[in-house]
Amino acid sequence: MGVQDRRHGTGGRDQQHGTDGRAEGTRSDRVSATRTRILDAAERLFAEHGVHAVSNRAVAEAAGQGNNTVVGYHFGTKADLVRALIRRYSAAMDTRRERMVAALGPDPGVRDWVDCLVRPAAEHLADLGSPTWYARFGAQVMTDPALREIMVAGSLASPSLTTVLDGLNDCLPALPVEVRLERGDICRQLLVHHFAQRERALADGTPTPRASWADAATGLADAIVGVWTSPVTGRAD
Repeated sequence: MGVQDRRHGTGGRDQQHGTDGRAEGTRSDRVSATRTRILDAAERLFAEHGVHAVSNRAVAEAAGQGNNTVVGYHFGTKADLVRALIRRYSAAMDTRRERMVAALGPDPGVRDWVDCLVRPAAEHLADLGSPTWYARFGAQVMTDPALREIMVAGSLASPSLTTVLDGLNDCLPALPVEVRLERGDICRQLLVHHFAQRERALADGTPTPRASWADAATGLADAIVGVWTSPVTGRAD
């Protein structure tokens, strides 16, 4: 009886441990699913209405959560939620960019570096399918002075993006400082808003100038190369 009791006791503990493990796994899955629903809802609402116009309550309701504090519980402040959304796709785009940089020839030019800047985002948006909201979310963030720094800091934390920007800067034509700053600002506007406009058109079912995200990336790269390499005119000496 003693041996039999010990066996039953051991078996009971093993069974309990297994149950605890499954329960812990189930809880982890639930937390992950909740976070994903919150991110999905926040990305869509921020893209459509702007970050500051959307309350945590609205995000929680759109995510199907009855508890209005759930957003703060999982992500902290509104700025923390924005950071989480920026990080959400950064690894995938970094991987694409690293692959493109590794495939560059021995003497890449302006167009090569611009492609590395533009195409990872276009490819990722294409893979997400339609509708997407990330490009419009990014545009909303970049038009807000307080939030722009979060996006910029997140971008500059990417070693592959730093490599691309350094490579591009090294092969740009010589330009006066003020012209270089001006053209950099123009290119940032194109990078942020061109894909956001295409994303909006696809969501609304309206025509787009290019048939695919890959073609849209080609058009955007053409435009950015043109901005950087066009002649400088009309300057007073």
